Amino acid sequence: MKIILMAITAICLAVTSCGTEGGSQPKQKPVTEIHEMKTFTVDLVAQLDSIWIAEQGPLRKRDAMFKKYGADSEQYAKYQAIYERNHVVNEAKIKKILADGWPELQVIGDMGNRTICNVLQHSDYETRMAYLPLMKQAVKDGQLSAPLLVRAEDRLATDRGELQIYGGQIKYDPETKSLELWPVLDPENIDKRRAAVGLGPIAEFLKERFDLEWNLEEQLQRTEAFVKAKEKAALKSN
Repeated sequence: MKIILMAITAICLAVTSCGTEGGSQPKQKPVTEIHEMKTFTVDLVAQLDSIWIAEQGPLRKRDAMFKKYGADSEQYAKYQAIYERNHVVNEAKIKKILADGWPELQVIGDMGNRTICNVLQHSDYETRMAYLPLMKQAVKDGQLSAPLLVRAEDRLATDRGELQIYGGQIKYDPETKSLELWPVLDPENIDKRRAAVGLGPIAEFLKERFDLEWNLEEQLQRTEAFVKAKEKAALKSN
């Protein structure tokens, strides 16, 4: 709305300057340029909105089927397949948008940033690593919020088999057939790290997003077991 109002205001100013001395006709080029800029901005926002719907729509239905029927159900598989098809298209669109750098926040807004990061988060490891420097620069430039960056960094850490820092990654455990928080570094101080980058308490996040409970003692044990297992595996490989 702000962009549209700015364009309309600029057009009105151009029109009111028509009455030049001698009755000469006003030049229309500035109005045309403003119109094209407005159209491009609105089209980009609309494209990102459609990408969000295509990416998140089947995921939310898939997650609902998971809770109702489980990960081995036909219902779950149906929406997983739709999501995977949509993601291929969405990823190509996001890569095209990012070809000239990260879009300005004042153009795409917070929702546009969420959409871009959401699609990248669902991409393969190599793609996420490739765009990590661009995300970091966007945060430095004030075009992207830190929580979206640290979520990506946590995902990359879990893919490398490392402890996550902020607790944003949940993994499906095929043995228990349930969602579990991936072990975190120093569980006792996780809320301090989250607060430093603008994230709320881990207990609230887990409950609201996944209906999971945060148990500090349990997480301390899981982190300790995770570290010991990695050390044991490292000894065997040597």
